[in-house]
Amino acid sequence: MAKIHELSTILSDQIAAGEVIERPASVVKELVENAIDAHSTQIDIRIKDAGLQMIQVTDNGEGIISDELPLAFKRHSTSKIATRNDLFKVKSLGFRGEALASIAAIADVTLTSATANEPTGSCVHIKGGKILNQQSVAVRQGTTVEVKDLFFNTPARLKYLRSYQTELSKIVDIVNRLAMGHTDIAFSLINDQNLMLKTTGRHNLSQTVANIYGISIAKKMLPISGADLDFKIDGLVSLPEVTRASRNYISLLINGRYIKNFQLNKALIAGYGSKLMIGRFPIAVINIQMDPLLVDANVHPTKQEVRLSKEDALGNLLTNIIRQKLATLNLIPDALRHQPVVKPQITSSPDINVDTQTQQLTIDEATSATDDVALAMQLHEDDQLPINDAITTTTATYHTASTSQPRFPQLRYLAQVHGTYLLAEAEDGLYLLDQHAAQERIKYEFYREEIGKVSNAQQNLLVPIIIDYANNDALILHERLPLLRDIGIYLEPFGQNSFILRTHPAWFPENNVEATVREMIDEILQKGKLTVAEFREKTAIMISCRTSIKANHHLEPQQAQALLDDLAKTANPFNCPHGRPTLVKFSNKDLEKMFKRIQDPHDTRDAKIGD
Repeated sequence: MAKIHELSTILSDQIAAGEVIERPASVVKELVENAIDAHSTQIDIRIKDAGLQMIQVTDNGEGIISDELPLAFKRHSTSKIATRNDLFKVKSLGFRGEALASIAAIADVTLTSATANEPTGSCVHIKGGKILNQQSVAVRQGTTVEVKDLFFNTPARLKYLRSYQTELSKIVDIVNRLAMGHTDIAFSLINDQNLMLKTTGRHNLSQTVANIYGISIAKKMLPISGADLDFKIDGLVSLPEVTRASRNYISLLINGRYIKNFQLNKALIAGYGSKLMIGRFPIAVINIQMDPLLVDANVHPTKQEVRLSKEDALGNLLTNIIRQKLATLNLIPDALRHQPVVKPQITSSPDINVDTQTQQLTIDEATSATDDVALAMQLHEDDQLPINDAITTTTATYHTASTSQPRFPQLRYLAQVHGTYLLAEAEDGLYLLDQHAAQERIKYEFYREEIGKVSNAQQNLLVPIIIDYANNDALILHERLPLLRDIGIYLEPFGQNSFILRTHPAWFPENNVEATVREMIDEILQKGKLTVAEFREKTAIMISCRTSIKANHHLEPQQAQALLDDLAKTANPFNCPHGRPTLVKFSNKDLEKMFKRIQDPHDTRDAKIGD
């Protein structure tokens, strides 16, 4: 047996670096967070070869005292906490004192820094954890960290890196999140001479979102805000029509720290209710301010996973804020603009095409998007907003309902198209409705109420149902039988891995009892909880979909008008329960443009042609 011995400091740092520094994006994240903690107002990031060849982060923050530069590279050396109590009320992004030591252990690092109270700055060169040189230099206040030859002494780590495109997109993604969480800081990101991101640092989240996702997306983001005794929430969420296929476009920031939290993502999506299509997720930037005592950031070296006190209360607050915001809006999409937005590609090199879903604006677009006036002019041209209003807002052209403009129009039936769509008119334009989606919404709200009125009565089964499960599931199910009883499912053990059901709630679908019970059990096994309200919601959706009129079904004019009138009476006439739109709108202005009754808005002459 080998003798027990203490590892060298350098080897320990290289092992620890595997937890903190997973890829070039990890280096960027740690260095930028340090720059933010230094109270910088400008942070410039330059990278080469997606960060493998070089990463340079320059800030105008407080700087590091010359005598403390070598200490900054020692593990667990930090200026951000001093006592155990500090660990439970962390206000900075960094605090573990591991980043610089981990980076220096596996790369060639040069750090140059100067403070306001020293006549000159200092530069230290460290490679593989060994300090090679330190000298005085004349530099402005702030810090520049240059990292070269990442993983030069741990080549095995290189084989786990992904393609150039993937590594670059990871860097862009983390800088985007940090920029949206710190809109008071001007960020720039350049890769191989290509400008990937530039923000102005003018404390304008809408403008920052425009820089990252494009003006067309920023215009369809809604500002939200709300608070209770423990939490303050603000940010932007997209209209239900603007969605993505994954949750990756949801940015949650707690006290400026980007985090990943499944429960908060779920709460955000719950705020949309049935307004989102199944499998689609909104774009959102959610800033949460809370007492540092309520959040434990010391869970994982990357600090993206945190523990939250009162997480349920925070989730409920977020859900209610979004629900109340959407409840005030007319969510009928414009037919001519209700198309997926294809963003321009960034070409980082002649043979590299970066995925459009994860990329930013081109150099010209990013530059113009950061200019308040240019952004305002674009909004002014697109929506004819007063120029002063356009300067101060990039929110969508969907407005809160007022007494003069009802939330849902009074529709008059005109015709049916292909037995599937209904044409209708209102004072403000022409509407096209999906008859199945419209009736599905009407029936869903009816069944949701009717199912809720059903008592807790039980229906006896003529033939009991026996349900078998694998050993691991059966063990969990034994433990969670009380949860099933709470929602009216009285399972009894019937052997080691079997259960018997003799009765079922009276509101269950007659011909689908076993499948319904199994679905409820699966929910219990997967989530550990299920309420009657949640399952009745799913049942109402299923019934409404199956019983609604389908495509190629002819309606009499009276039936069509009745459908329009009933839709207007629903709580949410804009979407079916699956999130599909029930109708789209061609505004009077759209129609006039289509028939050239409105001239080019750049023409200073009379814009509208007379009858």
